[in-house]
Amino acid sequence: MPRRLIVKKIGELLIERKVITPAQLQEGLRVQQQKGGLLGQILVNLGHVTEEALAQALTTQYGFPYLPLKNYSIEEDLIRLIPENVARQYCLVPVDRVGDTLTVAMADPLNAKAVEDIEMLSQCSVQIFVATISDVTEAIKRHYGADHAG
Repeated sequence: MPRRLIVKKIGELLIERKVITPAQLQEGLRVQQQKGGLLGQILVNLGHVTEEALAQALTTQYGFPYLPLKNYSIEEDLIRLIPENVARQYCLVPVDRVGDTLTVAMADPLNAKAVEDIEMLSQCSVQIFVATISDVTEAIKRHYGADHAG
């Protein structure tokens, strides 16, 4: 199936845009190797980048539309398409479905594995919007129930 292939990783993008230094990326990658998790989230936790700067870099570089989720209400049938553990693992939420196109808001739209998994799970082609990590996490809490991750 045709796909816009993005080979650049989030870390490379942030260095290129001078948001973080190569040393900060290395630190983030070390933490990711030890503890797992999404690199963008780790860089935010380390204080190297703000969520907004991360979202801004992705929207500017790749033209992904930005979607603030604060007051966004997600329909129940959409929530059922993507299991909570998958939503948490990839930091994403489904926001709309038109025919066989599922619109997903995610913190790291460069995660090709996440997009593939969602397409397989939902049997839809995925359209991506960028959202901040906090927005997605809050939306997951609101729509999937209590925060089990801590």
